Formats: sequence, structure tokens, C-alpha cells
Amino acid sequence: MRPPVAARKPLDRVHHGDTVVDAYEWLRDKNDPEVIAYLEAENAYTEEATAHLAPLRARLFDEIKARTRETDLSVPVRDGGFWYYTRTVEGAQYGVHCRAAVSGPDDWTPPSLEPGVPVPGEQIVLDDNIEAEGHDFYSLGSFDVSPDGRLLAYAVDTVGDERYTLRIRDLDTGDNLPDVVENTFPGAVFSGEGTSVFYPTVDESWRPDTIWRHTVGTSAGADETVFTEPDERYWVGVGLTRSKKYLEIALGSKITSEVHLLDTTDPDATFQVVWPRREGIEYSVEHAVVGGEDRLLVLHNDGALNFELIAVAPDAPSDRSRWQTVRAHDPAVRLEDVDAFAGHLTLDYRRDGLTRVAVLPLDAGTTSLAGAAFTELRFDEPLFSVGTSGNPEWEQPTIRYGYTSFVTPSSVFDYDVHTGTSTLLKQAPVLGGYSAGEYEQRREWATAPDGTQVPISIVARRGILSSGTPAPFVLYGYGSYEASIDPSFSIPRLSLLDRGVVFAIAHIRGGGEMGRHWYENGKTLTKKNTFTDFVACAERVIALGLTTPEQLVAQGGSAGGLLMGAVANIAPQLFAGILAQVPFVDALTSILDPSLPLTVIEWDEWGDPLHDPEVYAYMKSYSPYENVTAQTYPRILAVTSLNDTRVLYVEPAKWTARLREVDAPVLLKTEMSAGHGGVSGRYARWEEVAYEYAWLLDVLGRAD
Repeated sequence: MRPPVAARKPLDRVHHGDTVVDAYEWLRDKNDPEVIAYLEAENAYTEEATAHLAPLRARLFDEIKARTRETDLSVPVRDGGFWYYTRTVEGAQYGVHCRAAVSGPDDWTPPSLEPGVPVPGEQIVLDDNIEAEGHDFYSLGSFDVSPDGRLLAYAVDTVGDERYTLRIRDLDTGDNLPDVVENTFPGAVFSGEGTSVFYPTVDESWRPDTIWRHTVGTSAGADETVFTEPDERYWVGVGLTRSKKYLEIALGSKITSEVHLLDTTDPDATFQVVWPRREGIEYSVEHAVVGGEDRLLVLHNDGALNFELIAVAPDAPSDRSRWQTVRAHDPAVRLEDVDAFAGHLTLDYRRDGLTRVAVLPLDAGTTSLAGAAFTELRFDEPLFSVGTSGNPEWEQPTIRYGYTSFVTPSSVFDYDVHTGTSTLLKQAPVLGGYSAGEYEQRREWATAPDGTQVPISIVARRGILSSGTPAPFVLYGYGSYEASIDPSFSIPRLSLLDRGVVFAIAHIRGGGEMGRHWYENGKTLTKKNTFTDFVACAERVIALGLTTPEQLVAQGGSAGGLLMGAVANIAPQLFAGILAQVPFVDALTSILDPSLPLTVIEWDEWGDPLHDPEVYAYMKSYSPYENVTAQTYPRILAVTSLNDTRVLYVEPAKWTARLREVDAPVLLKTEMSAGHGGVSGRYARWEEVAYEYAWLLDVLGRAD
């Protein structure tokens, strides 16, 4: 079967005196039968080209399934008078959200629940399998229980376009109320008294711009607008502080933020701005009580590149004379989050490219937080990822945190603030006799063209890295939005490692692994550092003798897909294959169009090519679609989703068509019922992973 050839329908695009002839922009109209026919032809071609891998895909799926405990449940989290948890059942695609009553106010030890064993007093809050019936795609967005535990606000998307329908369920009867609100965005929360729900909606560009108040039991047509943000660079969200004292509206662009607080204990209160927005200043707010006095903990970057933590008075948050510096700025430590509880604070940060958690007890004698001495939790692995999660209760005496590494399955701990001890509550089971000792992880460093040292985290079967023999190798990268790709465990990845494949993450600039400067030096007019860092990492693992270009595959998705397209153009000789997942490969076209979701708010990330000719020229110099040339490309698999609203399917479709003009060995696979995150449902997701891994192994010569 010959690969499909997309029709050329040249369209001139002129900006800043520069004309680009785009022959494939017509593929943007997914309502055009010719477009759908082309995508289906590409799918048919890809299916035929990979048909020989069907047995391997089946084996990989079976391996993932065999290693996974299909009937399982999460560690219960206490919220109000209930322990909440999620069960999975063998054969069911989705989870079942449940709860069971706590035994009393002092019950802080989560019940030890056995998979498949009925839980005494269990109540099903929401069964995603029932909600998903009759739909090819299902995604749960908002999920919030009222403070009194009687009502559930939940929202679902059954298309993949991130437009969620919000409903309210009476948990006493299990029936939904008549309340139905269409086209919401995730993040709905109940008010402190539980009589109303606050939720965000999006504008025509899919930007969350408005917060609404819905009174339970009324029509959506009667909902009130609480806040609207007209500036197209800002997204808005809403939530309650853990203490339930403040309702918070947070809005932010990529580089600027603003927080509005409403004191829920004051019936006459109105929303008050903590700090008026100032361009380039980011901050977040948490409510704490210290020595019986309310304090706002503000994590900010005003004169502090890596952020600092201060405590301010709620009635005068801008009065610098009353500020207390809790954790001063440190150029080697990137502060990321602070959480406040009745009896302690927690601080999440990163140092030396790894995440960290520290704790500060608050006792009756604590009257000031100035220079507070946090105690850092210590771990003995060279690579790991740790973070607080599942801590909704204000009065809880413990801290729930998650821990994982390349070789340690995801683990949930409770840390006792008073004794300083951690208790393992659960480690994700890996069936089939997994032993962490059979694998090893280590860190290497690559030297970028400007001399910057770039970390690489590597995992493999024990002995492979020291064998002196080059091995099949997958190098993963992202490098945008200050997002950090930290070492973590993956059951599906074992199928690669056990076939002798080495897996590594290139912690390139544009991400946040090494601090805010790492991000600042990989965005806008320094974006090319992201790509050259990745190339340097590839060259480094080759120079170390860990692999060869004939055995090296690059992998990345979304903005990491832009990375994949860029390195395919600038260093194709280093790779045998490139896996590009929902790839942002037509970046210049998208960022030039203010009507698209990834545009106005993205100008702080990429620059504004619409109004700035320097940015236009810079983006044009690296955007993968514009820079396809007649050269020898590695094998490429591009995976996308028809209903993706973040990276539109048209980007990889156009890129594929352009690569075909230069005879590149490229395949395009379009999921026709999925969103940005791919297909929904765990079994469907395992099939998707098996598909991609089979292709990887084929490229790496390990399909047999």
C-alpha cells in the first residue's frame, strides 16, 4: 500500500513582509469530508504498515495487564466525616468513587482495605463506568463534595473537547438533582455552607475567563456572574482554602498572577485583591493561623527569581512593614508550594534537580514565622520524586505524601508531625515477581553548546549500563512551561526495560527541574536551548557508549512534540526513530492566530509573532513544519486526537504531509474519539501504550 498523498491547496500567509505558502492548511477543517477521508486513509496506511506488530502489541498489552492488580483501591483520604477512596474492578475501564464513614473525630488512621473485599458501610459516590456507558470517550473533570457531605458536584466530558457538563447529585438518595450546567471547565467547588457551587466557563478561545455562582436547586439560567477577566492572557480558577475561611479566585498569565479572597465568615464581605497584578510578578496565597492570628502565606517571585515565602496580615497584605520572611530566596532552591494546617505547615520545593518536602510544626507558643526552621524529609535513593497530596483536612495531625523513583513503585506515606516518623500505607503492587534490585538508576550530565550542564536521569536492567555494550535506548524530553519531568515508576515501561532497552529523561531547559532560571533560558527568544540541550543529551549517551544512533529513539508529547519535530530537523542523524505524541509541530501558524486556545495566553511562553517581527523570525527558524527539508529523516510515528483542543490534530496532519514531500518514513495515527490526553479508559490506554511501544521496539530491533 502506498502512503496517502494530501492534496496541495496553496494558501499565502503574509506577516511582517514575509510570505509563507502553506499547501496543507485546508486540513484544519475537520467538518470537511475530504479531511476526514484523508485522516482515515492515513490510519489505514499506518495500520497496514504496522500490521506485523499486532502479535507484539498483544503481548505487550498482556504484560501490562498481568503486572497490574486490576481489582484494587486507593488509600482512603479523610474529608469531613468520611474516608474517600477509588476502587477499580477487573474488566472495568474506569474507577468507582466510594466513601465510608469515619469512626469518630479522632479517627485519623486510614482503614486497611483489601482489594475485592466488601467494605463495611461503603457508599458509592460516583461510578465512572455507569457515567461512561454509551460513550467512546469519558473524562471526569470537576469532583467536589459539599462540606456537609450531602451533595456531589461533578462534571464530565464525553467527546474529548474539554467542555464539561456539570451536575449535582444527592448522596443520600443517589439521584441527580435537576441542576444541569453545560459547557463548564474543570474546577467547580461548593461554597463554605454548601448551598451554592462556583464554577468556571471558557470563552470562544477555550480560555477559562468567568467564574459563576450556581445556587443548588435552581436553573442554570439564573446563575450569577461572580468574576470575568477580559485580558486574554489570563486564566481564572476558583477554590476554598483548606481552612474553609476564604473563597479564592486566582487568575494568572504565564508570568503574572493575582488573587482575590472572600472571607466566608463575614456575611457582608466582598472579594478583596491580595496584591494587584504587576507584570512579571507571580504569587500564590494560603491561609494559616499562627498564635491565634490569621496570616496569609504568600509564595512570590518579586525580586526573588526562585520565589520566597512570606507571611502577611490579611487586612494589610501590601504593608511591607508587617511582612515576615518565612523562607528567604535561595538561588539553589526553587520553592513550589506551601500548605497550611491547624498544627503545621508543609513546603514543597526542588533542589539539585529533585523534589523535596519539608515540615514545620505549629504549637501554641508559635507567634511568628520569621526565619522558621523547616525539617526536610530525607530519602536514600539517588533519583526520586516526592510531593504532598491527599491532605484536605485542616485539623489532621499527619501529612500524606507520595514517593516514587524509576525503581520504586508509587508509594503513599503518612508522616506524623509530632513523632517525625513516616508510615508506608501502600505501595502500588507489581504482579509477577518484580524486584527493584534487578534494575538500576543513575544520573549523567551533558554539556550544552553554551557550556550549561544538563542532567539526564537513566534507568535500565542492572548490568546493562556497565556492560560496555551499546544498548537500545529511549530518550524522553519535554522542556516547556517550567514543567518538570521527574523520575517515576511505570509498570508499562518494564516491558521495555526487560527487553534490554534503556530509558532516560533529558531534563532540558524550558522545564523547571533546575529552578526558574532553567525555564527562563528555554522560552521565547531562548527557546532553541531546549532543542540543543536535547541534542547534547543524545550525543552524551552516545559518547558514553550507552547506545548508538542506530539504537536511539526520541520520544516527546505536546510541547515535547515540538521538541521532537525540531530535533528531527536539526539532528536527524542521531536517531533511528522519533515518537511524537500529540505534537505541537505547526507552532508558528498556531501562535499567529489569536482565535485558537494556544495563542494569546501562550505569547508569554513563545513570544508574540503576530506583532513582533523578531519573534516571528525566531519562531519561523525552528517551527518544525516550516523547516522540513530534503534530508534523511529517521522513522517517525506521530499520534494525535481528532478532538484535541490544546494541540489540534491539524498540526501533525500538516507536518506528516510535508514530510511525505521529502520521502520521510513517517506514519500518522489519529484517534477519532479522544482528546489531548489520548483515549480514555485504562484498558484502552494500555492498548495505546502497547501500540506505541511495539513501534519503538520495532525501530530498536527488539520486536522479536
